[in-house]
Amino acid sequence: MMESSTYNFDEIVDRRNTNCLKVDLLKERYGNADLIPLWVADMDFRTPDFIVNAIRKRCEHEVFGYTFAPDAYYESIIDWQNYRHHWEVRREWLCYIPGIVKGIAFALDCFTQPGDSVIIQPPVYHPFRLVPEMLGRQVVNNPLKPGDDGEYRMDMEHLESVIDDRCRVLLLCSPHNPGGVVWDKETLGRLAEICARRGILVISDEIHAEMAYPQFSHCPFPMVSDTAAACSLTFMAPSKTFNIAGIVTSYAVIPDPEIRNKFFSFLRARELNEGTIFSYVATTAAYTHGAEWLGRMLAYVMGNVSFVADYLEREIPAIRLYRPQASFLIWLDCRALGLGQSELVALFKDKAGLALNDGAMFGCGGEGYMRLNAGCPRSVLKRALDNLRACSGATGAF
Repeated sequence: MMESSTYNFDEIVDRRNTNCLKVDLLKERYGNADLIPLWVADMDFRTPDFIVNAIRKRCEHEVFGYTFAPDAYYESIIDWQNYRHHWEVRREWLCYIPGIVKGIAFALDCFTQPGDSVIIQPPVYHPFRLVPEMLGRQVVNNPLKPGDDGEYRMDMEHLESVIDDRCRVLLLCSPHNPGGVVWDKETLGRLAEICARRGILVISDEIHAEMAYPQFSHCPFPMVSDTAAACSLTFMAPSKTFNIAGIVTSYAVIPDPEIRNKFFSFLRARELNEGTIFSYVATTAAYTHGAEWLGRMLAYVMGNVSFVADYLEREIPAIRLYRPQASFLIWLDCRALGLGQSELVALFKDKAGLALNDGAMFGCGGEGYMRLNAGCPRSVLKRALDNLRACSGATGAF
């Protein structure tokens, strides 16, 4: 599981002019190409060497014809899930999908009809709302409840009240984006019982699963109970964890045979189950050699989170940080600044020169918040926070 090496997460990697969404579209998306990019959910660290070397070795063959998923690909996923989550995944449960958001769209096409309702729990990753809407499904909100401890909780009573005979699917973000919650097994168990009893299929997006901090334990949804396994599809990928989102390495894990057969048949009929050469190579390398790198990367990211928390508490106390339990995304509570959402966005973008995600894009409950990507060298975070602090005199907000 381990390949020892030295990794420098403080290194500044110039991503300009590489068709990098995070940097090269700043002008188009934000109107200013010189902003510090802290928005798109990928990291600014180099992709680990064991993945780069595996791709480089495959490139040496110099023929890139039709391919298929080799045994080593399936074995790497099975071994990794056992190693990280003590989950005994069977090979027949697995199928490549060309992206988790795409997988959600395919699942909605497979299991629902236009006019059916899809439940989401905002504030949440914005495609959870946008994809169903664009497919002609009705979005039903079951907003999360923010606690005084800075941690979101699911509102099970409200969930029961919003389910009607049109509700077919609930989209679960686990761990949660943008709130950073690693849902505990009890919460997931209650969710499974409600959904199973009311005939709701759970589609669980677990792209951040490998990035739970050591003091928290991520439980894949099908592991919660037999009930959860019998009413769900789980989508996973090494892409966030190992910074390979551009390669597209997602896959579905479906223990229930009826759900699995229906969805996998849907994928096969459209050849959506066939990955690329590099998706198989990168996934196998990540899951075979990635344990040490993951530990070191998480330690650095956790240090970044603590750095941001300490800085805000000391220098900008009007902005409160929701301490994430997983991943490199930080949810900033800016409500104490007393600004409207457009003013808040302008503070970060126009005054501080920062590109963050507008909290309003995550749906109801996102107003007054901003999402910051801490998957970058600490010096970049310091420069960004210094810029934000320097705005205080001009805005009077702090």
